[in-house]
Amino acid sequence: MTKPESKRSSVAAFSAPGKSATTEQVNNGSVDSGCPDQSSSSAGRAKMVKQSSKESLHRRNTETEVFDDGTNTFFWRAHTLTVLFILTCALVYVTLLEETPQDTAYNTKRGIVASILVFLCFGVTQAKDGPFTRPHPAYWRFWLCVTVVYELFLIFILFQTVHDGRQFMKYIDPNLGVPLPERDYGGNCLIYDPGNTTDPFHNIWDKMDGFVPAHFLGWYIKTLMIRDWWMCMIISVMFEFLEYSLEHQLPNFSECWWDHWIMDVLVCNGLGIYCGMKTLAWLSMKPYQWQGLWNIPTYKGKIKRIAFQFTPYSWVKFEWRPASSLRRWLAVLGIIFMFLLAELNTFYLKFVLWMPPEHYLVLLRLVFFVNVGGVAMREIYDFMDDPKFHKKLGQQAWLAAAITVTEFLIVVKYDPNTLMLPIPFFVMQCWFLGIFLILIWTVWRFFIRDITLRYKETRRRKQETPADWDHPLGNGSTAAPSGRSKLNGSSEMLRHRKS
Repeated sequence: MTKPESKRSSVAAFSAPGKSATTEQVNNGSVDSGCPDQSSSSAGRAKMVKQSSKESLHRRNTETEVFDDGTNTFFWRAHTLTVLFILTCALVYVTLLEETPQDTAYNTKRGIVASILVFLCFGVTQAKDGPFTRPHPAYWRFWLCVTVVYELFLIFILFQTVHDGRQFMKYIDPNLGVPLPERDYGGNCLIYDPGNTTDPFHNIWDKMDGFVPAHFLGWYIKTLMIRDWWMCMIISVMFEFLEYSLEHQLPNFSECWWDHWIMDVLVCNGLGIYCGMKTLAWLSMKPYQWQGLWNIPTYKGKIKRIAFQFTPYSWVKFEWRPASSLRRWLAVLGIIFMFLLAELNTFYLKFVLWMPPEHYLVLLRLVFFVNVGGVAMREIYDFMDDPKFHKKLGQQAWLAAAITVTEFLIVVKYDPNTLMLPIPFFVMQCWFLGIFLILIWTVWRFFIRDITLRYKETRRRKQETPADWDHPLGNGSTAAPSGRSKLNGSSEMLRHRKS
């Protein structure tokens, strides 16, 4: 988390007393209540001030307090001139001292790599900082530039033909560009196989591959990104339903029932989510007191400070509250949808681009999303939770959404026949039922229920209003309901005196 955010929270804290003073002025009756327009406008302002005060108070309650001595060492400086000098020296060396090979393919690869490196050097020193600053802002600026490069690469692949796109992968790795059979995880689903006297539990041991710790580690990191137990469990269970629904398209999705619900949901995913929630609890309770390394007298304190450099600068507890408003409800649904789409892209991309599951490009993509996903989720939460300060979606969140959509479009273009395979009828019925229930709940919660509550509130106010008219004033008389009735009462008294 950045230091400007802590400044923003302090500004909100100083502005809150002014807002509460305005509210107190309205409540004390300093605004004239005789004029209906003025009273209604003042009530609206008081309601708006009260709502904004609640939002700022909620925001401050979810943020941890940070103490920083403000030490700015060589490690934290920009070094723009140093990077520019080193980059210029490298280009001068290549131009004047190195002989260019007479290999077109080699020069093309080398030129593309050099262009990417120059762009990364520019971005690391000049790009806009995101919400994270630890271990160093340049680290997150680097991943922002990598995100741009990856999106441009996907756009290039999208504009190629299917054959050219698959053969282009040979320039990255000559072993690619060859169709690979998908492994079927289904088959014999007996937990205890009495026919195999040597090892009756061989089906379980066959499933114990490198993807088991990958599942655990992946969901541990996803929990640190989302910071909510319910959303993580919903995404975990929903993806298993997606595997059931799409196993007719990808044989890789065909797994045994106990592989779906016991090994994946309960053991790997569940244990990863549990450990992630424990880490979140520790991060929310941890004191965030930062001191310069050279200001710490003991070596033990210096080592501890270096280790804590890889922890967040401060902490914000995510409270998604999807049922609080229609905007937050749609945002949470969109986050779940994009997460599931990104998960499906992992399997479909390696299927249409002919990449084996153990290839290093598949692993690099997962490492990429680990570093990008946390920043994107924080920017989405800030945009949804504090729209007055964050008026637009963050740059990393925008790019992550664009990458997810572009990956899916590549899948659609490269293998539409697989995606158009007819889904079994009972599977379609289940999905239609689930979507219908979500729509019904949305309409009831945010439209029918709100209209009913507003109608009951209006009736309650109308019933309370006549009772307020009968309350005696300080001089013993009763308050007239309006100026017109008061005038009519005075004229009747005058006619009585004349008679």
